[in-house]
Amino acid sequence: MRGTMIYFNEEKDVGYIRSEDGERVQVVRDNFLPGQAPVGRCNGLAVEFSLSDGQEPAAVEVSVIEDDNPRRARRRSSRR
Repeated sequence: MRGTMIYFNEEKDVGYIRSEDGERVQVVRDNFLPGQAPVGRCNGLAVEFSLSDGQEPAAVEVSVIEDDNPRRARRRSSRR
């Protein structure tokens, strides 16, 4: 499955992903593939994941999708 990160709290090691179907899915740091856990702002970061079996489905085997066209910061006008 694919989706985008909504947010990730680094102190609590928990966050949420919005799936392509619009479902909000919880994710914990341990469910990211090695080296893939987000650091800093991650809203809108594209990810791939699987859903766990259980009462509350959670994202597992989460990996970041490399973006061919990364977003760049907007340049501010030098006029005042």
